[in-house]
Amino acid sequence: MKRLLPACFLLLAIQIALAQQPAALIEQVRKQHAPDKRTAIFEVALSETGVLSGKTNLPEARTALLEKFKIAKISLTDSLQTLPAASLGAETFGVVRLSVVNVRSTPAQSGELATQALLGMPLRVLDRQGGWYRVQTPDQYIAWLEGGSFRRLDRAGLDRWQRARKLIVTSNQTTSRADANSTSLPVSDLVAGDLLEILGEQGDYFQAGYPDGRRAHILKTEVQPYEDWLSSLKISESSLVQTGQRFLGLPYLWGGTSAKGVDCSGFTKTVFFLNGYVLPRDASQQALTGEAIDTKTGFETLRPGDLLFFGTKREDGSDRVVHVAMWIGKGRFMHASDMVQINSLDPAAPDYDGYNHQRFLFAKRLLGTPMKGVVALKGGGEN
Repeated sequence: MKRLLPACFLLLAIQIALAQQPAALIEQVRKQHAPDKRTAIFEVALSETGVLSGKTNLPEARTALLEKFKIAKISLTDSLQTLPAASLGAETFGVVRLSVVNVRSTPAQSGELATQALLGMPLRVLDRQGGWYRVQTPDQYIAWLEGGSFRRLDRAGLDRWQRARKLIVTSNQTTSRADANSTSLPVSDLVAGDLLEILGEQGDYFQAGYPDGRRAHILKTEVQPYEDWLSSLKISESSLVQTGQRFLGLPYLWGGTSAKGVDCSGFTKTVFFLNGYVLPRDASQQALTGEAIDTKTGFETLRPGDLLFFGTKREDGSDRVVHVAMWIGKGRFMHASDMVQINSLDPAAPDYDGYNHQRFLFAKRLLGTPMKGVVALKGGGEN
């Protein structure tokens, strides 16, 4: 015969279950609508006094959560803030105004470098804390940026910038100047992928405009009209390898995605971007793109441009991806580790990388596939 719990213990168990229910409902909605905090905000809590507070940039997640609370007959005071924050007014967009800006995980210079954004890149501005703004980049990454590194705009201002004819910087690094000669004062440094407005031409120089209104001159050999550049792109195995080779020796920089420094996924992201395709930011996100390649019997099936993923196995058997590289053929791959370099998976090769060989997980192919999870600059949509 089962022993019955005393009434006080039963009441306590019910109270604990009721207290845990709101947290469980919040977690259900988070997992469904915002499983990756790098690309979605769902910072929500229900206090003991029944006040629902926090922030989210997903109106549909808020609606789903309120519906769950209603079904569960949980009464509350709704103080949950939907971003963009009302305090931002109409200026909920922005454009990067410096050659490369550091986007951080927290609103402080001491915050971890999460990613970088390039000159001319449009941003969605979501929130503000002091002189820092929480922004979302075109690849959906969300982190914090100092106010002085970009220009805030309303929708009309962003549309004007988007419509303007652009130049794209095609050399790894260069300098814009005040006048159309090499001895004039610099206006700023520039890196591959930066975008400026075309204002005119003067001899060997383009006249260019910055998002913040500055004007400069740039050698025509260092840039190209964006539409001409885009129409000329023909992504191929050789173009990916050649682009990667441009960055050999570039220092490793955690969070880097530019010609000033890259991490492993920043390197592959930059290589594909300069060939007209936008990969997700991190290695674990890039691992979800493309189509799997069978490497159980070796690496003979790999083609240049394939992405290799490295890491460990979790206790549940799933893959924990921590590193990504690009295959270049003949047993070799290119990656950012200390610096951008080439290594081999052939134990007999002088540049053999035994450490990464041991932690190889799987490979993915993008070329010749629907490029799942990748955005094509031509057409501006996901493939």
